[in-house]
Amino acid sequence: EACRVAINKHLTKTIGKEGYHIRIRAHPFHVLRANKMLSCAGADRLSSGMRHSYGKPIGVSARVNIGQVLLSVRAKDTNEAHVIEAIRRGKFKFAGRQKILKSLKWGFTKYNREDYVRMRRAGELSADGNIVKVHNRRGPLEKSALYQAGQE
Repeated sequence: EACRVAINKHLTKTIGKEGYHIRIRAHPFHVLRANKMLSCAGADRLSSGMRHSYGKPIGVSARVNIGQVLLSVRAKDTNEAHVIEAIRRGKFKFAGRQKILKSLKWGFTKYNREDYVRMRRAGELSADGNIVKVHNRRGPLEKSALYQAGQE
């Protein structure tokens, strides 16, 4: 959350609120618990030690693996330096070492930039928010976007 706030603040200040899109890829589902122990006089008679030691929730954390992507940011190529600087500032909110990688894909899609442009021009893909729809070659011709594009 602190990383997201730091990145949001820098990018909003530099490229504007509508110039970028952040996707947080690791979510904090793991509940941290603490078994509170008494530390006063006579605590050994009152407490039960490790018996029934399921503690009270004190916070949440995300369990991540080595090399796992923590967050993604998409923006225009002209704003690349601002995005890298924002992610660099957000890195300090995490323990350990993080890498900043620039993807060869178009936005949050699974297609390379050249393939995406070629497929959009051919009508095989259509924009659908921050992802794309793939027009496959199955089903009736009347419902196919490729067929309808050729009819016009």
